[in-house]
Amino acid sequence: MTHYEIPGDKKALELEDKILIMGSPNVGKSVFFSEYTNIHVNSSNYAGTTVSYTHGKIEIGDKSYNLIDVPGTYSLTASSEAESVAIQFLKSRPRAIMFILNAADLTGSIKLLLDVMEYNIPTVVALNLVDVAERKGQEISAESLEDKLGLPVIPTVAVKRKGLDELLAKVGEILATEKETVEDVVTKTAVAAEADSVEETNVAETTDDVDEAKSLIDRQRWQKAADIVAYCVRDTDADPSRLDRFGDLLLKPWPGVLFAVLIVLASLGIIVGVGEALRSIALLPLVNQVIVPFFEKIILRLNLSDILHNVLIGEYGIFRISFEWIIALILPYVLLFQLVFSFLEDSGILPRLAVLFDNLMRKLGIQGGSLISIMLGFGCSVPAIIGTRTATTRKERLVVTAIICFSIPCISQTGALVSLLSSYSYWLLLAVLLTDVIIFIVAAKISSKLIKGHIDPLLIEVPNLLMPDRRTYFKKFGMRMKAFLVEAEGPMLIAVFVAALLAETGLLNGVSGFLKPLVSDWLGLPEEAALSLILGIIRREMSVAPLLSMNLTGLQMFVGAVVSLLYIPCLSVFGIVTKEFNLKVGLAITAGTVVTAILVGGILNHTIRLLMLVF
Repeated sequence: MTHYEIPGDKKALELEDKILIMGSPNVGKSVFFSEYTNIHVNSSNYAGTTVSYTHGKIEIGDKSYNLIDVPGTYSLTASSEAESVAIQFLKSRPRAIMFILNAADLTGSIKLLLDVMEYNIPTVVALNLVDVAERKGQEISAESLEDKLGLPVIPTVAVKRKGLDELLAKVGEILATEKETVEDVVTKTAVAAEADSVEETNVAETTDDVDEAKSLIDRQRWQKAADIVAYCVRDTDADPSRLDRFGDLLLKPWPGVLFAVLIVLASLGIIVGVGEALRSIALLPLVNQVIVPFFEKIILRLNLSDILHNVLIGEYGIFRISFEWIIALILPYVLLFQLVFSFLEDSGILPRLAVLFDNLMRKLGIQGGSLISIMLGFGCSVPAIIGTRTATTRKERLVVTAIICFSIPCISQTGALVSLLSSYSYWLLLAVLLTDVIIFIVAAKISSKLIKGHIDPLLIEVPNLLMPDRRTYFKKFGMRMKAFLVEAEGPMLIAVFVAALLAETGLLNGVSGFLKPLVSDWLGLPEEAALSLILGIIRREMSVAPLLSMNLTGLQMFVGAVVSLLYIPCLSVFGIVTKEFNLKVGLAITAGTVVTAILVGGILNHTIRLLMLVF
């Protein structure tokens, strides 16, 4: 598999024998791709999951083809990155298209298909989500659709593998009967583009405006799509299911907001409560009573020098804190978060939360759809920042990225903070949460004011509320946990090695002395807390881990937690911000987070100390 993060990358565009999977967002294209290539890509029940394109190999007959999962779009106007990528692929000489229609929202899907058909590329249509359409009381005639579109139509339920073999067989048929050369396809595409241009020009002659002409053509295609739906769809007058009724309630201010709050609280309760239980009952005993003693026995037999022995198994030894920090401190919360968040994604709850809180988010300078990227940031900031590509303006991307970097802790960091603070007082945990909410609001307001540009109103497709397919759900969960183990464990082990080297060789004393005016005098933390500032550069959660072994007062715990929460994004976040925007933006956000963390931490330390003296 090749996954292209940058839409401007030309490698996939230049591939020969391409078959495109196209359709509107949230129609299941990535499920088709995964099933046909045995490569799992992230698919969720909301728009904008695939913000770049993925390609894999697929065998049809005795020939191999390049299957491309094209980002979902609502139109081909090139007003967003996803639409630009889709147009580039349509012009890149594909052999065929698998177009995925949304049976539960047929008019919009057919309108996009009519746009795609202008490129004269052999196309097979998958009528996906027919089960959801039936649940909503709609009976769709695939034969009538074929008659109106002039294309083969195969009913499918991708998550249950229904119709997938028939769809692939039909693609094989049109490839076998297609006698045109690549040059012929290019010529037809060029002719289609020219015809579009001529059509716009002819209409413009009567309207005196090209934009108005395009708008008129667009309206005509919408009307044609509506006519096709009226011809092919029959209403069965079935009563809405309980799931549909609940989905409708979640879109209303009352009782939607109440349900939303309960869903968020329940999610936090599962992540924090079950995570803490898993940590204390299972993982900590496993680490302290089994794993660490096992390595202690092995290392003791080696009769190593004192320094090397301490680096390996001392207080900050690699074979001690790597298990204590990574397995017992971080892993349970990551595991529970991915289970809960994947459920919220696949059920279709997330976009409903975005709609419910759009007015509130507007007051902060962003629109409700950005809430999905922000919530994704609680898992990991990197995919959340990549997910901002679905935003329609650069300002919105920058504002949301700034909010994520300044105020959204990843789940690993959240787990570490919960472990640090809950052992002292849950009130302390609440105080840090409230502080983060304030920083979130301030970061949103300031970045929205400072960054030039505009933010478009919320335009989001609200998907059907679904019970996640078990197979797809656990497949996604496994993929995300694997990604965490592969991508996060390496940097965390590097941080562990640095901690062991600094602490057990005495180098930490020198660093602590140098940073004493900042760490001790301004922040009020022990000198050895300088280790947190060093390790936090590598991984955000590692700024919290060293504090666990220090005998901190309540005030020190609070200040240390706030500094860790706001501190510099880790190297991977800096890398993705620089890649998505530029080095200037990456450096500005990094400098801003460091200054904010140190400034806020010091102000809190001295203010609370002063209040304690007064009262």
